[in-house]
Amino acid sequence: MDIEEATQKLRGWFSGRLPEDWFEGQPEIILDREEIAVIGRLPAPSFADDVSEVERSAALEGGVQRFREETRERRIEIALEAERRFRRKVSWGVEVGDETVMFTTLSVPVMTRLRQSERRVLDTLVAAGVARSRSDALAWCVRLVGRHTDSWLADLRDALRHVDQVRAAGPDLDS
Repeated sequence: MDIEEATQKLRGWFSGRLPEDWFEGQPEIILDREEIAVIGRLPAPSFADDVSEVERSAALEGGVQRFREETRERRIEIALEAERRFRRKVSWGVEVGDETVMFTTLSVPVMTRLRQSERRVLDTLVAAGVARSRSDALAWCVRLVGRHTDSWLADLRDALRHVDQVRAAGPDLDS
């Protein structure tokens, strides 16, 4: 099963399993080798025109916290079912306004080999106090690249989905 088909299956399963009143519309399902992230949109609270940005931000934060606490037991129950069924950990998050808040996520070790010039970049970030370790520095670099190349990465993911579709339509080489 390719990643697009697996994501569709997950989206369907979670759509059937999640309470209808939790999110506005269908939650976003993000899948990789280790983790299923379920991110749903919460309704933004309505405010008077003269509400300060501080009050607005605090209200959004409070709403996210309320949702997190009120749904905790059901989210755990649903996650355990999904983890048994799909053999991946489930993490949860919400979108409210233009902000995404993740409640839980996996932190998975990734092995890499770096040449001296690349290690020097990481060591510079550590020496400057940007990161506590080479591992933190590498994670910081990945987040930075991800933020500044979102559209390029989205195009690349779309191209990979197309490759998966073409492969799936090709001849079966196992027979």
